[in-house]
Amino acid sequence: MRKIIVVTGGQRSGKSGYAQRKAKELSPNPVYAATSRIWDEEHRRRIERHQRDRGEEWETVEEEKYLHRHDFSGRVVVVDCVTLWCTNFFFDSDGLVEESLDEFKKTFDELVRQDAVFIFVTNEIGCGGMPENPVQRKFTDLQGWVNQYIASKADEVVWMVSGIPVTIKKREDEMF
Repeated sequence: MRKIIVVTGGQRSGKSGYAQRKAKELSPNPVYAATSRIWDEEHRRRIERHQRDRGEEWETVEEEKYLHRHDFSGRVVVVDCVTLWCTNFFFDSDGLVEESLDEFKKTFDELVRQDAVFIFVTNEIGCGGMPENPVQRKFTDLQGWVNQYIASKADEVVWMVSGIPVTIKKREDEMF
């Protein structure tokens, strides 16, 4: 049952909605692994909207960094989102990119050893111009390397464009 699906795209491209629909196709009682810290009031409202969008069939696990500490065996899990998950490692390491990347990879690798279907929602933040802020540049590098890492491990990668899913990777020998 072990499978990794990555759903990527820009902000408001339909990533979370697609990931949730996919999870509900695969399980009557999926898990929503929420990785976000609450940064401000506007962010709190975004989180509350996401919570309202999910039905009672969802089990929610809130975990800022160490998802591998939870047992998801036999479940379908939407991890939303990788970008915020990375943000937690990045800020906790005072912006040290290599340290954040190493810690993320270890946690990710331990998580996906579980016999579960993982659907990772992540942002493509490096498609625009070069950020003028050095912290943003460092985080954009981290996010790009994380996305490459998880996509290399994925069975399927879907890029969301204006609410339209575009499959960019699918292992044919492991289809559902």
